[in-house]
Amino acid sequence: MEKEAFIIERTYAAPIAKVWEAITDKDEMKLWYFDLPEFKPEVGCEFLFWGGPAEDRQYKHLCQVVEVIPNQKIAYSWQYEGYDGNTLVSFELSGTDGQTTVTLTHEGLETFPPDQPDFARKNFEEGWTWIIGTSLKEYLEKNV
Repeated sequence: MEKEAFIIERTYAAPIAKVWEAITDKDEMKLWYFDLPEFKPEVGCEFLFWGGPAEDRQYKHLCQVVEVIPNQKIAYSWQYEGYDGNTLVSFELSGTDGQTTVTLTHEGLETFPPDQPDFARKNFEEGWTWIIGTSLKEYLEKNV
């Protein structure tokens, strides 16, 4: 069982304020991430969404914002209704001169049930790599 957090880092040609807005404004987030109608970048905010690898394999994600440092970091818990496991997702921003580096960390993946293949680490690696490396990049490049 691998206990190492999954970390992905990408740098975008966009100012920190724009990237912060992309990762914390629910109207912006639904354009590149997930539709999170209850989301607010406030500690204690609980939000949920459905997602999964196929239409017949959708999971209810239960999340709660646990840390917010404006223009620097947002973190939230990430669980699945009806399954063991509690993980933490964080987005950290740094940058200068109109360039912003996003470091996404997803820790605790080993707490998900090992007999549930949809929760395998490789699926999170593939998903986050696409979300951070492709979807967010394309969104920011169109909207800078």
